[in-house]
Amino acid sequence: MNNNPVPNVPIMWRFYLLVVTLSLFAFLLIGKLIYIQFCQNNDSVSLSPEAIIKNVVLEPSRGNIYASDGNILATSIFRYELHWDAMVPSKLSFNSNKKALADSLTLVSGVPSEQILNQLINARNQKNRYWSVAKNISYSEYMRYKNFPIFNKSTYRGGLIVEQQIVREHPLGKIAERTIGYELKGKDGTFFRVGLEGAFSQYLRGNSGLRLKQRIANGQWKPISDSNEKEPTEGYDLHTTIDVNIQDIAHNALLNQLEKFDAEHGTVVVMEVETGAIKAIANLGRTNEGKYSEKYNYAVGETHEPGSTFKLMGMIAALEDKVIDIDTKIETGDGEMLFYGKYKVKDSKRGGYGTITAAKAFEVSSNVGLVKIVYDNYKNNPKQFVDRLYNMGIDKPLGLAIKGEGLPKIPHPSDIDWNGLHLPWMAYGYGVSLTPLQTLTFYNAIANGGEMVKPKFLEEISNFGNIPTKVFSKQILNPSICSKETLEKVRGMMFNVVDKKWGTGYSIKDPLLTMSGKTGTCQLDYTSEVVQYIASFVGYFPADQPKYSCIVVIHRPDKTKGYYGATVAAPVFKSVAKKIFNDIPYQVNIKRSDLNLLTQNSQEFIFKTVPNVTGMLPDAARVKLEKIGFTVILKGEGKVKNQSIKPGVQIKVNQKITLDLS
Repeated sequence: MNNNPVPNVPIMWRFYLLVVTLSLFAFLLIGKLIYIQFCQNNDSVSLSPEAIIKNVVLEPSRGNIYASDGNILATSIFRYELHWDAMVPSKLSFNSNKKALADSLTLVSGVPSEQILNQLINARNQKNRYWSVAKNISYSEYMRYKNFPIFNKSTYRGGLIVEQQIVREHPLGKIAERTIGYELKGKDGTFFRVGLEGAFSQYLRGNSGLRLKQRIANGQWKPISDSNEKEPTEGYDLHTTIDVNIQDIAHNALLNQLEKFDAEHGTVVVMEVETGAIKAIANLGRTNEGKYSEKYNYAVGETHEPGSTFKLMGMIAALEDKVIDIDTKIETGDGEMLFYGKYKVKDSKRGGYGTITAAKAFEVSSNVGLVKIVYDNYKNNPKQFVDRLYNMGIDKPLGLAIKGEGLPKIPHPSDIDWNGLHLPWMAYGYGVSLTPLQTLTFYNAIANGGEMVKPKFLEEISNFGNIPTKVFSKQILNPSICSKETLEKVRGMMFNVVDKKWGTGYSIKDPLLTMSGKTGTCQLDYTSEVVQYIASFVGYFPADQPKYSCIVVIHRPDKTKGYYGATVAAPVFKSVAKKIFNDIPYQVNIKRSDLNLLTQNSQEFIFKTVPNVTGMLPDAARVKLEKIGFTVILKGEGKVKNQSIKPGVQIKVNQKITLDLS
């Protein structure tokens, strides 16, 4: 009997086939893993957990920037991007509501309903987990989508994916755009910061949040849930010194003059005398299209030779050193002086002014007169003159928080490149450089009793309207730039520049508003054949009790239309001063008997001007309106988009105002 087993051939072959199949599958799997790990591009799915799920940084909402009257100059608003996970809705839900959803999407997109329906079906068939619904929409628009069929269900039943984006907006348009500024993050992670947005970014920025996202097809990332891992924290608010009404006045006055004289660019700054608060700062430059926009902060960053406005500094130095007095006779001759046989100083008046007082030399802006005052008295000791200028503090930058302040240039005899022309040229504003804001700060000190204060752009920094985190008080740069005696003398001369017929600013004299100041006309490119000009005027008003100081500087006006400071810049100063002056409150004395009569049934007679609350948060707008006696009705959600009564209209108190929010 044979006990050796007989192999079952069919079973053995099946076993071998299974082993071979499993081995091939193993090799294919290993090869696929190697391919995925090392060969696929960056858009492919990696095996590492970080490549499948990650925390995405959520940028916080930056704080608001407010004008002094509560108007919003810059704010962060949410914009929304919507996608749809076509695989989330059940088959029954999708088939029952797809036509209604397509019809709803047609209402907002304008795309035919049949076309959208086909797109929805294709997204479903192709298992699209991130079908684009809408981009860059507002909150109210987002809420409209949220009410559409399918989308009105929860994320886990309807599949609507909502992502927020924060966009910086300026509700009042281009007003003070360069001073408000911005912050941009480059591809290398560095920041480019401009204006207040850049200077105080550490306060405005807030703290970032985190949101968990999952990588899906085509390299796209889908939020895992509606909630964030870490909520972003909103930044602090900046409360500026900018007055919207004054800013609007300055902006339009400058724009009109730039267009009238076809000038290249210009700036206007209005400063509150006592505090140094900047109430308006307009910077306009001509674009390639021939229009004007806020291209650069000329007031802060552009240094230039000031020309005749610098004569005030030289006059103060001479009076302080008592080398002259206002009645000292100055021989200007025929209005020309020659240095080294070829360098000429000329007066604008042909034939010159002859013999005039030092004060009148300033008032008529005689170049020869000021050169004689400075050169004749300091040529043997120029250091005494320049040191006097340095003691006033005009050689130092203002130390502004806003980046990019131009550095002043006041040559000194100790400089290696000092030469014999520096002293006479400085006397009438050449060879020196100042920014418009630096010049204004000095003139503001004359209006402020000699006290030079630092320009300030902010009143306070706060968080959600709570107690201010930081308050910006008046900062004194120089308690006294000169003696009271000298101060009174130069104030008298500056008044005469506008008030007297011979003054270079007489053309802007006004019977209702007293103004003091100094014209400036400075040559540009004076070493070339084509000479251009800078026209300027700087001063303060009212002359007897100064409330505001102001500087106007306009570069490269069309010479055929005019180029003198009195012609080009001074009218802007007057326009700004007059319109501001009309808004300055004045005290009126009323007898008690008359007051009792006026207050009887006061609600019937008292009228109030409706303020502009567009762009404000509803609570802030309501408080502002209720403070002056109006009843406020709010409609909708978000910030104020429209108000039922236009700003500037005078109506009786206790009337209703409706604010539409969005």
